Amino acid sequence: MITKSINKMRIYMLVSQKTQYALRAVFELARHYGKGPIKVGDIAQAQAIPPRFLEVILHQLKRTGLVDSRRGNEGGFLLTRPPAQIAVGEVIEFVQGPVGGIQENPSDENGPFHGDYVFFPIWEEVREAISNVYDNNTFGDLLEQQQAKQGYVPRYSI
Repeated sequence: MITKSINKMRIYMLVSQKTQYALRAVFELARHYGKGPIKVGDIAQAQAIPPRFLEVILHQLKRTGLVDSRRGNEGGFLLTRPPAQIAVGEVIEFVQGPVGGIQENPSDENGPFHGDYVFFPIWEEVREAISNVYDNNTFGDLLEQQQAKQGYVPRYSI
């Protein structure tokens, strides 16, 4: 039981707190996609993100073209693309850079493992696996998963 908790904690540590906030903010924007802009305070409250920190993150995301903002009474932030076209990996890479697997650098000429480094293929395989999971899951997928957990059944009427 303790090992499971530790393993889950290690997985979460692969993503920084700032990145988690950015992901949650984009998820909240995805939930409101097509409904108009949403205010920073509403995103912050829904996703338990400190509002001042969220403002900084949203303005950084705006520079990527992923998020846009509107001024005025009815203003706020919104996604520029449908949630199904935004990969989780896209947000992660913007906030914290490319997904890495290890801190050791096997190509360091001064390091003890210069040249043939036995663990390098494993670290590369882990990095690729993590990247694939991030890049093959979109915010549209996450919305569908959340709706399925809540027993959401869309009703269509003509």
